[in-house]
Amino acid sequence: MSDRSDTAASGETARAEARAHDTVEAVVRTQLSRALGGVRGMIEAAVPTIGFTTTYVITKELRLALGVGVASAVLLLIVRVVQRSTPQFVLNSLFGIAVAAFFALRSGNAADAFLPGILYNAGYAVAMVFSILIRWPVVGFMIGSVTGDPTAWRSDPGIVRLCSRLTWLLVLPCALRVAVQYPLYLAGESAVGWLGTSKIVLGWPLQVASLAAMVWLLARGRTPLVRQGPDTGSGNSPAS
Repeated sequence: MSDRSDTAASGETARAEARAHDTVEAVVRTQLSRALGGVRGMIEAAVPTIGFTTTYVITKELRLALGVGVASAVLLLIVRVVQRSTPQFVLNSLFGIAVAAFFALRSGNAADAFLPGILYNAGYAVAMVFSILIRWPVVGFMIGSVTGDPTAWRSDPGIVRLCSRLTWLLVLPCALRVAVQYPLYLAGESAVGWLGTSKIVLGWPLQVASLAAMVWLLARGRTPLVRQGPDTGSGNSPAS
C-alpha cells in the first residue's frame, strides 16, 4: 500500500513540476535563476575580487592581496559546508581566484589577475554569437535539459527565434566587460583599482540587468513547450 502511495505522490510531484514548466519562458526563467545562484551566489562571486582589489590598492602587496582573495573564498566555502548548502558557486569563485593568482604570480603583474576573466568573457561571447549564427543558440539547450530531448526545440522556428534573442542578451554583458576591462588591463598595474571596480560593477549588477531584460522579454510571450515522452512524437513542433 505504501509503495502505491509513494508512486502516486511521485507522479503528482512530476506533474506539478511539468505544469510549472509548461512554457519556454518558464523554463528559461528557472534555468537562469539556477545559473546565477540567486543573490547569495552573486555576492559570493564578488567577495574575493573585492578582497583582492581593496588589499592591493591599499598595500601594493600582490601576494598579500591574493592571499586575502583566496582566504575570503575559503571562508565562504566553510560557511556553506557548515550550513550543508550547495557549495557550487563558492567553488566556482575559489577556482576563479586560484586561476587569477596563478596568472598574477607567474608574471608578478597584479593586472594579470584579471586576464583570465577577460579571456573567458571574450571566448564565451564569441561562442554564443557563433551559436546564434548557426541557429543553435545556447539558450535552446536549457529547453532541451527540461524536455528530455536536447534538440527537439529546433523543430519550432518560434522557439529558435526566442532562444536567439535571449542568447543575444547573454552576449551583451560579456562583450561589454571585454570592451571596458581590456583597455584597463593594457594600462597595467596603475589601473588595478579600476579593473577591480569594473569587474565588480560589470559582474552581478550587469548580470541582474541582463536577467531583467530577459524577464521583460519572456513576460511578453507564452510559447508552448513540447515534451518528449512515450505519448509524443520525436520532433513535432507546437505549430504542427
